[in-house]
Amino acid sequence: MMLIQLTGLSGAGKTTLAEGAKNALDVLGYRVGVLDGDICRRQLWPELTFSRQDRQKNIYRLSSVAQLLCQQGVIVFMAAINPYQSVRADVSAQYPNVRTVYVRCDLPTLIRRDTKGLYARALLPNEHPDKLTNLTGINDLYEAPPTPDLLIDTTTQSEAQAIARLVEFVQRSITTDYHRTAYDGSR
Repeated sequence: MMLIQLTGLSGAGKTTLAEGAKNALDVLGYRVGVLDGDICRRQLWPELTFSRQDRQKNIYRLSSVAQLLCQQGVIVFMAAINPYQSVRADVSAQYPNVRTVYVRCDLPTLIRRDTKGLYARALLPNEHPDKLTNLTGINDLYEAPPTPDLLIDTTTQSEAQAIARLVEFVQRSITTDYHRTAYDGSR
């Protein structure tokens, strides 16, 4: 049905929003799934590193699984950092009904939310043995989407507000796609 690629830095709220929107849409009768980038990486392809090439492989694999679900009429939230604009654009070009949602959050808030300790480790002095050298957005590249289909700023919006916006966006997108297909045959 539709793939929603939620992109943003670690701790921005991608999985929280995806799970919250899934629950709300389930109640409304939609078939919805969530693919969490961290869980899939850990359980399905643990051989991947955090090199640029492996980060790209991770997203291409996630989007392939997502499309299998979409073909079965499922709305899929793909919650992954997904740091490269070129990869997000490839996914959007390769599959129908893909939307990009940028989950933005400022650095002080991300540091406060840092339940995994990633930001604390990335901000250690360079010579520190526990220094994390490849945290996306700190010491590794993150390319914010220049024109996302939806921007949700979790620095300023509550979790409930952000989930409500995401649910409304999905419902509006489904209606728009239905009317486009029904009336002009463009898909």
